[in-house]
Amino acid sequence: MYELIVLSLLISGRAHGYSIIKIMNDIAGPYTKFSHGRLYPLLVRLEKEGSIVTVDDASGEQAGGRHLHSYEITEGGRERFHEVMMNITSSVGDYQKLFLHKVQAMEHLEPAERLILLEHYINFCQAHVLYMIAKVEEVLRLQTHGISPSRNNVLVKIMRHIADQWQLELEWANELLEEERAQLK
Repeated sequence: MYELIVLSLLISGRAHGYSIIKIMNDIAGPYTKFSHGRLYPLLVRLEKEGSIVTVDDASGEQAGGRHLHSYEITEGGRERFHEVMMNITSSVGDYQKLFLHKVQAMEHLEPAERLILLEHYINFCQAHVLYMIAKVEEVLRLQTHGISPSRNNVLVKIMRHIADQWQLELEWANELLEEERAQLK
């Protein structure tokens, strides 16, 4: 996921490591923080793989007299970005979070590719909704697995809540798809 975030930021233009960290932390929310110790090994790996290059920014200087370095995406990085964006089979457990990052970078894909990703995500959400509804029905039908009725009721409430969350996600994805299709007309 972090690779996608970095490549999607750099595909839009050159950025300093500090800018990348700030944007990553803004996206992550109040309880997740990315550190320089987490970002810079990723940047080094991406550079070794030929996805990005370091550009010495002589005009920018950090406190302490050190020069700021900017990073740029390479043609190989653009290809890797496209590969990561179109990958719909790995990171299935984190795909909901990953998809949010894909949405913000979809402008760099062809319209047909955006449709593929959106339709896939809609199917992904539908599968979750249907699974949770089926499991709620199963729990209600079986009534107990050695669980007290009150605990069983709480379990059903939690499962319905998860189904509701996936339903909202599905509605949002459908809105994105409608917007995308409207732009193609």
